[in-house]
Amino acid sequence: MKNIIGVRFRKPGKVYFFDPEKLEIKKQDKVIVETAMGQDLGEVVITNRTISENAISTPLKKVIRIATPRDIKQDQENRKKEKEAFRICQEKIKKYKLDMNLTEVEYTFDNSKILFYFTADGRIDFRELVKELAAIFKTRIELRQIGVRDEVKRIGGNGVCGRELCCCSFLGNFETVSIKMAKEQNVSLNPSKISGNCGRLMCCLKYEQEVYEDKLKRLPKIGAIVKTEDGEGIVDSIETLKEIIRIKFRDGEDYFYKKYPASKVKIIKNIAKEEINLEEREHLKELQELEKLQKLDKANEEGI
Repeated sequence: MKNIIGVRFRKPGKVYFFDPEKLEIKKQDKVIVETAMGQDLGEVVITNRTISENAISTPLKKVIRIATPRDIKQDQENRKKEKEAFRICQEKIKKYKLDMNLTEVEYTFDNSKILFYFTADGRIDFRELVKELAAIFKTRIELRQIGVRDEVKRIGGNGVCGRELCCCSFLGNFETVSIKMAKEQNVSLNPSKISGNCGRLMCCLKYEQEVYEDKLKRLPKIGAIVKTEDGEGIVDSIETLKEIIRIKFRDGEDYFYKKYPASKVKIIKNIAKEEINLEEREHLKELQELEKLQKLDKANEEGI
């Protein structure tokens, strides 16, 4: 078994695991660690966790030391310099008339590199911008194009639920979200109701999806012919989480409806009947476009 700690460099941001060796480290301690971009300062968010060495795919980098007051002061100075670098970069973007939106600037702990994060609709030729920024700051410059979901994650905000956005509070990675999830959860297909602040499908559609998938395997589909204690009928609607089914019965020229627990219903013919009205079809087209954009964002994130 291997002892590890979890370190976060920015909030919000991913949690990375490191080997503390024999250091006594507490939660919320600031530590200096070795990363792919050199030394960096992060905050400990997970302590005293042991995992099997077989579960570690790549060797863990080590914690160099617990941050000293001098390290913390240097990090604070870097944060101040980031604001000035942001202002200068914005001026240069206007100078070169580049169609890009600067979202954040990040200095590495040792000042060996400055990263500029931006969003744009397409590819941007920023070679001249990089040359001028390198001449001004006398260090390595890296421009990274991010998706709109990353942009909102960095800006922050509240969701329709009234709470802080999931991506800003605890989500480390963006999961793939699809229209199929909204349909299976019987959520309105109106894009304005199931899109987040980023304009993409809401991440929270993923949270209960496994439960819905498990229950839907055992429940009849809408339009299925079923047998109940009151005779045969057609499934009109389903309350998936409660496993309650509403059945439509025919009584001569009229119809009546009745609800049953799923355990009291026997499936005779399980044929799904799609009933999407014209308005929902229009919404569905919009959602399909959102889904395409979401997949493009995911590809960009993995590429970066």
